[in-house]
Order: sequence, then C-alpha cells, then structure tokens
Amino acid sequence: MKKITRRQFHVGTGLSLMGLAGVASTEIATSAPRTPYQDKTLSRIVFGSCCDQDKPQPIWDKILERHPELFIFLGDNIYGDTRDMAVLKAKYAIQAKNYAPIKEVSEVIAIWDDHDFGENDAGKEYPFRDQSKELFFDFWDEPKNSPRRREGDGIYTSYLYGPEDKSVHIILPDLRYNRDNLKTVDSHEKAKERNFAGFGPYLPIADESLSMLGEAQWQWLEQQLQVPSKIKIIGSSLQFIATQPGWEAWSNFPHERQRLINLIKKYQVNGVFFISGDTHWSELSCQTDDVPYPMWDMTSSGLTETWDNVSPNIYRWNDLSYSGQNFGAIYIDWELNDPLIVFEVRDVKGNRVFQHAIKLSFLKGNWSD
Repeated sequence: MKKITRRQFHVGTGLSLMGLAGVASTEIATSAPRTPYQDKTLSRIVFGSCCDQDKPQPIWDKILERHPELFIFLGDNIYGDTRDMAVLKAKYAIQAKNYAPIKEVSEVIAIWDDHDFGENDAGKEYPFRDQSKELFFDFWDEPKNSPRRREGDGIYTSYLYGPEDKSVHIILPDLRYNRDNLKTVDSHEKAKERNFAGFGPYLPIADESLSMLGEAQWQWLEQQLQVPSKIKIIGSSLQFIATQPGWEAWSNFPHERQRLINLIKKYQVNGVFFISGDTHWSELSCQTDDVPYPMWDMTSSGLTETWDNVSPNIYRWNDLSYSGQNFGAIYIDWELNDPLIVFEVRDVKGNRVFQHAIKLSFLKGNWSD
C-alpha cells in the first residue's frame, strides 16, 4: 500500500517541511504556511495506545483489515517502566517485531505517555527523560537532524497532510517532559475509598503557575492553531474532554485545559477535535457548554490493556464505553459538500463497538457573537 507524503511541523523560528521518499526539508514561516503539495487525501486514520510488548497482540490483524492510510500511536507504545536504559532499549526491540506489519503498509506517527516515557504517571522529575527521548526517536526512525530532536524540551510535533481543500493537521503535544508534579489525595486509605466509585488518587491543581506542557510548548501550540487546515486533530496521550475524576487527564490542570479552549476561541479555529489514549477503555466524549462549538474527544485504549472499573464522565456520549482491547478509527468522506467525519471503535476481533458521525460544519463556531 502506498504511503502518504507528510509535512511535519516543529517548534522554532519556522516550521520544518519534511516529505518522505527523499523530499528535501524546507523551512517555512509559521504565519505563512507554504501552499500544500497535492498529496494523496487522508481519509482513513487508525489509532491506538497502551500496548505491552510482552503480551499477545492479535489485534494487529484486524487493524490491517481496515487498510489504514495513517496509524497514530498515542502513548504507552511499550511498557518500559524503568530507569535502566538498557532495559528500555531491549523492550523497544521486542516491540519492533510486533509493529513491523503496520509500519510496512501505513504511515506511522507517535507520541509517548508515561510507560514509554519511563515510569508510571511520571513527569519532569523522571531523571532519565533525555535518554529516554533519544531511544524514542531512534525507535520511531526520527532523522538525526530532525528539529524534533531539540535539546532540553519535549517531543511535541505536528503533521499536515493533503491538499488545501482537504487538509488534515495533526498536532501531538508532549504531556510528560515538562509536567509538574500532580496533586494527590492525602492518604492511601482515602485513595482506596475513592476507587470504589472509579475515582483515582489525583485532584485538580489550583496553582496556575504549575504546568503540564511548559511555556515553550504553549507558544508552539498557539502557533500550530494558526496553521490553516480544514481539520485539526489534537492527538493527546491523556483525555482532554472527559472529567475523569482522579486519574491522569487534562482535568488535573484545569487552567491549561481552559487555556487551550480559549486559544481555539481567540484564533477562531474551526474543525478541531481530539483523540486520546491512556485509560485502558474506549469512549466518546463531547462537551457543549462553554466551548465555541461541540468539542469531541474519542478515546481508544488499549491495544493489549483492559480496565474493569470505568470512571464517571459527565461528558461521555450516550453513556457508551468499552473496556476490552480495542482500536480507534476515523473516516472522512471528502466527496460530500459538507464532509462527513466518522468516529469508530473496534474490538480485538474487529467487531464494531460503537460509531458516531458528524458533519464537518458541526465543528464551526459562531464567531460573529
């Protein structure tokens, strides 16, 4: 299957345009993106997260049956959980064999989460984040001269696919490298009590000086939101929309969650939706209050992992969730005057768990208000 040419955008004074098959890298200004190449239109995107290298992975056969044009790994792409870089490298080597089939037929892009970053629920306090970053880049074949290999900062990046009238801009923030410590409940017993209702041990952080992204990444993200595109997919390793009480999510940093919504409003950015991983269950979330238009987040997790005690979520669409092994898919029908976007989750046997469709025009604010 022919791979899609991609344009990859990085932090810095400009944006780096990098194509496959020997296309030279070109610098273009953030405020004035270069006219897109007439690439193959992206209409079938598959994604997943939470894949343990030591567990059976029959799900890949069913993923390949969907003929993905792009596969997005949303983190926990291995379960490293170590401070020994030799161990981490060895676990990547095991996973390389499992991922070989998808990399042969589809374009593949990736961001990390805590387990491939290095430790469970870790942030910037993890002492081997720079060494882990290099192993991540080497595993995902990031060129040695890639601007993404920036020093002293995270692995965030973005990609722009397709011609101008059918362009899909995929933004992958890094929620680990710069993240400040989480706020936890004050006792182990209280955490155990919360678990009965599906609540985790973490609480929202009121101190607005604390961050998940770091200021440099925020400046980059603000630039990315100004890049023209028909659709913007923000691929987050953690859930954005879900209230997710007590586990890792954007809701642990409510001021940063609101900051992103405010930026979408500020720059009148249409066509934005989120995909996310981490939870070990799948669900579709939609927020309609205090947002410029309905904000969707489709969660798919995990490729090998499951979870029985699904947490409450006031934004869960139609109260649908699935806690078995699963993968997510996005289909875009560009042939319609108002393109149709289909969100879908399938199980390890390839059966559809749930599906929901929206028109692209639904992702548009009333900016005259």
